[in-house]
Amino acid sequence: MDSSCGPLVFGEALYDSFPDGSAVLGGAPFNVAWHLQGFGLAPLFITRVGRDELGERMIAAMRAWGMDTRGVQTDPRHPTGSVAVSFRGHEPSFSIVPEQAYDFIDGELAAALMQDGSPGLLYHGSLIARHSASRDALARLRSAGLSVFLDVNLRAPWWQRPWLDDALRSARWGKVNEHELRVLAAPDATGDDGDDGDDDVSARGQRLRREYGLELLVVTRGAAGALLLTAAGATAAAPHDTAAIVDTVGAGDAFSAVTILGLLRGWSLPQMAVRAVELAGAVCRMRGATGHDRALYQKHLLRWAT
Repeated sequence: MDSSCGPLVFGEALYDSFPDGSAVLGGAPFNVAWHLQGFGLAPLFITRVGRDELGERMIAAMRAWGMDTRGVQTDPRHPTGSVAVSFRGHEPSFSIVPEQAYDFIDGELAAALMQDGSPGLLYHGSLIARHSASRDALARLRSAGLSVFLDVNLRAPWWQRPWLDDALRSARWGKVNEHELRVLAAPDATGDDGDDGDDDVSARGQRLRREYGLELLVVTRGAAGALLLTAAGATAAAPHDTAAIVDTVGAGDAFSAVTILGLLRGWSLPQMAVRAVELAGAVCRMRGATGHDRALYQKHLLRWAT
């Protein structure tokens, strides 16, 4: 597929605060937009930050990275988003604060940006729908008829099944992790219908993909890699090296970004799977979900071009 302008990314921008006192730019949509910019796709990222120091730092970082900041709204009442990250082993958990600036994205301002071109696709996650203001803004963008890549992020208590069902039915492609797949594809209230083996994950994923009419469903599996599921079957990829992991924050977002790159470039599913696992592994070897090393992206692009 092709487009007259870069992909449209909609959703939260925030700071991930780690136990060691460091704070790193984050939020799944922000991370995806950051990676897409690293790959030269010039995404338009629509979000909202506070009129505060953290918001100023975020906009400055985006400009330094070469990102288009026209879609970044500033909010005089609500603060720039922040999340406290804690770990059990390498697996992160997130304490998400309510009433953040990204909850109040202005739909009229967002829709006005669509007049400048037709994006090849719209990426959004599910967390951004927790508040009616940003949920309504997203609905305006979805009504434009763009192909949608939905990244499911089940962050309790910030999701509701009816809205998520609607979002999945409106999407062309989707991504879940194994835990989210167990919740969404479970046949009973326990949320558990198997032993999490490869065949079981594939069967659940295919059931979910068929239920919502998705062309592609990505299931990320941590150290086990990922499955890409289509009507033709399953394509698997696993990381070659799981040593030297710093944390896994943002690994799934890196996977999403490379999947989007592959969809826009027309890659085969095996290419897409292997390349997405590669970038996700690189992100796991650094603190947080985003870095500032342009060589990281150029190295991968050069290798993938051969």
